[in-house]
Amino acid sequence: MILKAKEEMTSEIKQIWKTCFPEVDPRYVEHYFKVIYKPENCYVNLVNNHIASTLVRNIHPFIFNGKILQISMLSGVCTVPEQRGKGYMRELMDIVLDVCDHTELITLLQATNPSMYEGYGFRTVYNRKEILLERKDVKRIPSLYGCQYDPKPIELLKVYSNFIKRFNGFYARDLEYFVYFKKEIIARGGKLVAYFNSKGTIMGYAVLIPENDAMKIEELIYLDSTSLSKLLNVALNERVSSVHLHVSEAEELQKIFPEAKYRVYPSTMARLNDKVLFSKLFAERAETVEQVFANSRKPLNLNEFF
Repeated sequence: MILKAKEEMTSEIKQIWKTCFPEVDPRYVEHYFKVIYKPENCYVNLVNNHIASTLVRNIHPFIFNGKILQISMLSGVCTVPEQRGKGYMRELMDIVLDVCDHTELITLLQATNPSMYEGYGFRTVYNRKEILLERKDVKRIPSLYGCQYDPKPIELLKVYSNFIKRFNGFYARDLEYFVYFKKEIIARGGKLVAYFNSKGTIMGYAVLIPENDAMKIEELIYLDSTSLSKLLNVALNERVSSVHLHVSEAEELQKIFPEAKYRVYPSTMARLNDKVLFSKLFAERAETVEQVFANSRKPLNLNEFF
């Protein structure tokens, strides 16, 4: 039986996440179900009164080629180990994607194994890049003046809004988003550091997440080379051996750090639900989802996970 989750199912769904996603920080899982999770956004496939498969469909405003679309991101797609291979996820995906077909032009999905979702019409449209930076790769600067921890949500919104103008295909963030954004980072044991110029204007920020003896920067917003340099120096001063910087594939920072190692990895998949309506709305022919995103007028920046 496929239905939307009920409040009393939350504990069971959270435990399924912990079982199916052991690589995810348990602090994030606790925070997600305490602050972000809404039962009405979650679908389950019940078998003998227990959840066999589940997924979350979060609806967001999405900016693409100058228009605001309502799209959804599918996440938390999983089946409990003892019920795998029985078609329960296929049943669940078919129902949810039928809803998507009738309510939105595009559906997104985060996938570590893209081949699992290609049969549903999803294709990888956005890659990210991980750059491994050591102290030798980043020029040391004499002063970190202007760098401050724990910036206010309104400051984060200001600089993000300026930075994201360079890109296309992103969620429209608002002040409320950054209020929750800060809470999530703190819940995961991370830090937010920002750089302000001599006029007191915020020029960038970095999300710092400790990982053993390294530091992960999973979001770096910068308006110029000074803010980039300052923020990376702050991260490297955190008594870590290296920094793992994650950025969009379009940001060619390896030109600035030519000796650093890097890898490109698939991040976001997309599904085109109504090619006729999409073609009419954007006045351009789109037969496949690959064509849709190939026609992006600016580089993509799909750094969203919920």
